[in-house]
Order: sequence, then structure tokens, then C-alpha cells
Amino acid sequence: MSRTRVVVTGLGTTSPLGGDTASTWEAMLAGRSGVRQLGEIADGLPVTIGAPAAVDPTDVLDRVVARRLDRTSQLALVASLEAWADSGLDAAKEAGELDGDRFGVAFASGIGGVHTLLSNHSTLLEKGPRRVSPISIPMLMPNAPAATISLRLGARGPVNTPVSACASGNEAIALAADQIRLGRVDVALAGGTEAAIHPLPISAFANMMALSKNAGDPTTVSRPFDTARDGFVLGEGAGALVLESLEHAQARGARIYAELLGTGITADAHDIAQPDPEGRGGTRAIRAALRDSGIDPADLVHVNAHATSTPQGDVAESLMLHAVLGSRANDLVVTSTKSMTGHLLGGAGALEGVATVLALHHRVAPPTINLDDQDPRVELDVATKPRDLPQGDIAALNNSFGFGGANVAVLFGTMG
Repeated sequence: MSRTRVVVTGLGTTSPLGGDTASTWEAMLAGRSGVRQLGEIADGLPVTIGAPAAVDPTDVLDRVVARRLDRTSQLALVASLEAWADSGLDAAKEAGELDGDRFGVAFASGIGGVHTLLSNHSTLLEKGPRRVSPISIPMLMPNAPAATISLRLGARGPVNTPVSACASGNEAIALAADQIRLGRVDVALAGGTEAAIHPLPISAFANMMALSKNAGDPTTVSRPFDTARDGFVLGEGAGALVLESLEHAQARGARIYAELLGTGITADAHDIAQPDPEGRGGTRAIRAALRDSGIDPADLVHVNAHATSTPQGDVAESLMLHAVLGSRANDLVVTSTKSMTGHLLGGAGALEGVATVLALHHRVAPPTINLDDQDPRVELDVATKPRDLPQGDIAALNNSFGFGGANVAVLFGTMG
């Protein structure tokens, strides 16, 4: 593959912490939690808390547009339109500096349009087949968010939808970078989205013992790396990044947040839900990302950890970093932003990709909240308050791991 350099020129989010990137980042640095009681939707369920989007996408999008989209696509469109505006590509397109044939999309969802699927199933049972929406399939299909973005922005290059459970959003970033490196596109909008706060997914995750059933203050329940962690908190939202070849970005005078240095994708082949307890698949993914980047591992200073607050996963990630870096792993500033946002499933890696890029851009790592008693098996320097990052050329790692044994590591760096 060519060594075409890939850079990040636009960012967009809508998350449990805020309706855009600025408010989300401000809340992360302040250590605020987006977890709360869900109210009526969770009545009678084994888990009654979650981290819904702070701003309802229907309050942002045109009403007619929103009605034809599942919530996954609504969230994806909100984040993508912000990233698009942030990148300045609208002006480039009008000036003829962006060819739609050379513009792609890689946007992921781990589950897809579950709200549309389940609501139409209820309609079928209660009112009969003729009352099922004729646009339910285009709304619920997993590639609906990517297709929606393509239609809205005029992307006529490859439009892809990686589906790898909780690694999906990060895999979309990796795939978009590959499309640029392969010379298929000059620009790609990448990201992930999820909207699964619904009684069925909540019940299913709770019954498989994946969700925390802590009945305390909701804002304290997501506890990555803490000895009292007992499962993740379900969140929703989307993250979006505009990626460009360096040559294309420089030609139009774009602002560059960071460079995407390398990616690694592997599988555990261990279990459909449980991670390899030794973290061997994730270790190979991190090694692949470092090898792909060609950087000195000493330049790696920060990790946005996948760390969901599950007993096994958090320990496995610590083992991965030590397997790759040895004692150098103790020098990394490690953060789990899921302590504040909950787990966005297919949107997690994308939102955390945005956070990783912003940590490099602003040279500050956000904290991990609710870490009162760090598990002694997690031998890492986990930041519990905002931590300054060094000057000079530095790199940061975004890890994502998902059901099915999916492992994705994406390495970003400052521009040198």
C-alpha cells in the first residue's frame, strides 16, 4: 500500500455529553457524566440507567428529513454535517476542488436501525401487515447511515459500512484511511453511530451480564479499571471525522488537526462475546498499527482505551499494552472516556477517535472518572484529572474491541 499521508481535517459529534464537538470536549475535560435514569422506557427492566444523547437529533434536523431516518441515521447525519462544516469542504466543493467521484464514506453501526425494526414489528402484530412502513427497510438497514451521508453530501466514491460490533466505528476510520491510501478517494467521511437504548437491547445485554446493575448514583456507575466495576452503561450517539490525503488538504489550505499514522485490525478467534483473557488478538492489532505507522514506539504518549468497565476486558487491555511496550506501558497517559459517555457500541470507536484527535490537538488528555480503587491487575497510569501531553511530535492510540473477537487499533499523531 502507498505511503500516502492521511490527515484529519474535520470533526463532528453528538453524544451523551453534548450536541456537538465543542460541548462534548468541554464536558470530557470537566469530567462530567452523561449517564442518567432513563425513565419510562426502562420501567420494569433489570437496568434502568443509560447515557442517551444530550441533544435529541430531531431538535437539530429538519422535521421531514428526520421522519424518514432511523435514530442511528439521525445521529450520524448530525455528527457528519458538523464534521463537514468544520472541514471547510463545502467551499472546496463549490470551488471545484472536491470531485464527488473521489469522495467516499465509511460509516459504521454495530446493530443498525433497531428502533425501526422493533417498532414496525409491533405495528405488524397490533395493526397488521398493511400498516408496516414502506420505508422501514431503507431505514433499518445497517448501511442506512452511510447512505444517508452519501446522499446528503454527494459522495460518489466507495460508501462502506463496517459491522464489527463495538469495534465498528474505529474500523470505519481504518477503512476510510485505506481507501485514501489505495488512491480510490481523496476525501472520506468516517465514523460510527448507535441508538440502541430500547427495552429489548437493554434486557438482552443485562441478561448476558454485560450491563452494570449498580443501583447507586447513575453518574458513578461506569467505572473503568476500578475494582468495583461490574459492567458497562449503554450509551448512544455518533462521531465523525473527515479524512483527506495530505496533498489534497494542503492544496486547499485546510486546517489539519492530526495525522492518521497507522491502523491494525485482527480477530481473537476465541469466543463470540468474551475477550481473549490474555489479550492476544488486541496485542497483534496494536503491534500492526505501530508497524503500519513506522514511528518509534517511544513517541506514543496517550491511549484512549476501549475499557468499557467490564471485569475481564479492562484487564486484558492492560495486558495488551504491556505485551507490546513492556515497561514503557507505564509511561502512557491512559484514559477511558466511557467513564463519562457510557458505551456507544458501534459509535464508540468513532467518538473516541474524535477525543483522541482532540487530545493531540490541544495536548491534553481527558480524565477517567469514578476511578476510586484501581484494579492492581491494571498496571497503567490512568489519568483521573486532565493531563497535559508533551510538546513535540507525539502519537496517541485509539483502541476498540468488539463481540466476535474484533480488534481495531488506530494511531494518530501530531503533524511533523
